[in-house]
Amino acid sequence: MKSVEVKGSLRDSVGKATSKNLRKQDQIPCVLYGNGENIHFHTHEFSFKEIVFSPNAYLVNLNIEGKTYNAVLRDIQYHPVSDKIIHADFFQVKEDQAVWMKIPVVLEGAAIGVLNGGRLVQKMRKVKVKALPNQLPDEIKVDISKLTIGKSIKVGDLKFKGLEFLEAENGVVVLIKAARAATLAVEGVEEGAEGETAESEGGDHAPAEEAAE
Repeated sequence: MKSVEVKGSLRDSVGKATSKNLRKQDQIPCVLYGNGENIHFHTHEFSFKEIVFSPNAYLVNLNIEGKTYNAVLRDIQYHPVSDKIIHADFFQVKEDQAVWMKIPVVLEGAAIGVLNGGRLVQKMRKVKVKALPNQLPDEIKVDISKLTIGKSIKVGDLKFKGLEFLEAENGVVVLIKAARAATLAVEGVEEGAEGETAESEGGDHAPAEEAAE
């Protein structure tokens, strides 16, 4: 998996006032945990450009005053009004310990169902997986070429060596729905058929007035 470097500086204090002053300087208060004592640091908000504002998944090389740590972004908090990042949590990873991440799903191929007029619906843009850091992929490639109308690919259908999927097995990743126009056309044909049946049935029995005559 690709990685990005984030440089940070240790925080002298973890109080609210200090955090507020850091944010005024476009610095984001952060914490690194997962291996002993938590490390409190801050980094510039631009450091999150590739990590957060991107469809890709990355491992993070944290450089905190010259000391490096391998980590993944675990949690991020936003301001309720401005949506600016106000805090971030990182989890330290080790080469010999499995870690979970959300990996983007990339669809490959032209689905038969779409070629036949169906509509492609991707339910999951990312899936949560667990693996050793060196076995985490940049993306989960899913071949949809054989997918027909009304069929789906679920999490349980995904098989990748070294990966454990943490989503529900029956969770739908992608499916092909019948196009609305095609559905309405079929319904119209069925309604028309029912109307014709009713008319033909009425034709077999003369009205009571005619019978009386």
